[in-house]
Amino acid sequence: MGLIAPEAGEARGGAQFPGKRGVPVMGHIGLMPQSVNAAGGFKVQGRGRHQAERAAADAAAIVEAGAFSLVIESTVEPVARAITEAVPIPTIGIGASPACDGQILVTEDVLGLFTQFKPRFVKRYAKLAPLITAAAPEYAADVRARRFPGPEHCFGTK
Repeated sequence: MGLIAPEAGEARGGAQFPGKRGVPVMGHIGLMPQSVNAAGGFKVQGRGRHQAERAAADAAAIVEAGAFSLVIESTVEPVARAITEAVPIPTIGIGASPACDGQILVTEDVLGLFTQFKPRFVKRYAKLAPLITAAAPEYAADVRARRFPGPEHCFGTK
């Protein structure tokens, strides 16, 4: 299934989502990873009355534009909960609230592939970075030494 996932600002100001034309649209509010540098870094959203009202307005605009669901990212729990209760579409939380209709994490965080830092909302289910760090040079050495691929990895050989 193809879909587009515009960020909240694209819904404000009367912009029409393709959702009104039948294209599946998943909205996104709270922390906007694509705009994190312009926003001053990875900061929790929805703190204070102004931010909470803006998040609620963004969610309403996304619903009005025809989105089928809404990602709420790095937003304080009470705001994410209130938005989930207010909107008629499913919400998916990433660092938001257990009250969201669903949850998502970045695969690299779940599998422990990115170790430079761990956001508070991440739960690591594996620590694969050390295994990959060990496996990659072993693979490269086998390729350079022509030990890989061997005949057992090729088609049409006995």
